Amino acid sequence: MLARTPDPPVSELVEAFAAPLFDEMPADNKGGDRRTRLIVMILSDPAEEARNWTGTADGEIRERYFAAFARVLPDLPPEELGFRMRGIFAVTAIDRLQVHQQPSPGCASPVAGEAARRWAITFLTAAMSAPANWP
Repeated sequence: MLARTPDPPVSELVEAFAAPLFDEMPADNKGGDRRTRLIVMILSDPAEEARNWTGTADGEIRERYFAAFARVLPDLPPEELGFRMRGIFAVTAIDRLQVHQQPSPGCASPVAGEAARRWAITFLTAAMSAPANWP
């Protein structure tokens, strides 16, 4: 995507960043359930060795996305941009976990598939595009 256009719209960056999370944590099979739990455990593990299991490639990819978001959202301080990018992981992971769990009585079942993906991308694009919250 960055080869096509160095400064894509925020919505395209969000989709490129979040879509693989939906792809790797599908809602329609048992493997997706186990993979979702594993990814959430790794992301939340306090041990650096666990969080860095993907090696240096993960950090390089994250840095490229950070730089791309920083270019298209120049008013966001780096700390806030990092927080919002972690929010993409959090929203996606929690959504995928809820899809695999039994719904609470009286609550609608979470939506899976393309609808959930579109809703998440729309929500996360709005969150990433919001004005900076200066102290």
